[in-house]
Amino acid sequence: MDINDIKVKIRAGRFRFSLHAEMEAEAENLDIAQVVEAIVKGEIIEQYSDTGRGESCLIVGFSRDLPVHTVCGLRAGHVIIVTVYIPGPPRFVDPWTRTGAK
Repeated sequence: MDINDIKVKIRAGRFRFSLHAEMEAEAENLDIAQVVEAIVKGEIIEQYSDTGRGESCLIVGFSRDLPVHTVCGLRAGHVIIVTVYIPGPPRFVDPWTRTGAK
């Protein structure tokens, strides 16, 4: 997946949240503007191969000083935001580095 393609689609409003992403964003007290800001300022830190639902990637970005992770895929010309969360222990040492814990 290409981060520039994702950013172009996000800026053009060509994105959708999955129900799971909506629920996770609400649980993390993140609004749509914060998620969009994080993606537009973000970078891909992990790529995931097609596991039956198409390719996806993990993007780390910031909304103000808050780190935000989004897992995004592409479907029918839109970015699908699969999930969104604020990274931290036990799975992440910092916004870019996994701990190895599951």
